[in-house]
Amino acid sequence: MTQPSGVVLFGHGSRDPLWRLPIDAVAERMRAQQPCLPVAVAFLELTAPDLSHTVEVLMKQGVARVRIVPMFLGVGRHAREDLPELVQGLTEAYPQMSFELLPAIGEHPAMTALMAEIAAGSV
Repeated sequence: MTQPSGVVLFGHGSRDPLWRLPIDAVAERMRAQQPCLPVAVAFLELTAPDLSHTVEVLMKQGVARVRIVPMFLGVGRHAREDLPELVQGLTEAYPQMSFELLPAIGEHPAMTALMAEIAAGSV
């Protein structure tokens, strides 16, 4: 039997409440396209909820495997150092769960292609 999986869209966070709207929009679109897939958001700082809280909520929903998607265009210190440390802490705190940390979304070839099309006015 496959363990229930969920997705966390992980962003940096900002004092500006409007900053999170694009990430929330991606989560809503995912929920509409795949209603059985638990999708949540989490932020590194300045915006709630944080990653630990989001994982706790997913665990209480019965999720056992979590795919964490860094919603960063580039890979800076947060994606390279801070986030892997957070995931390591989650692995220790929740040994009954498994965590998969994906590369930053901006590194995905499909995202690069889409951004090029948008910039060129092709879409």
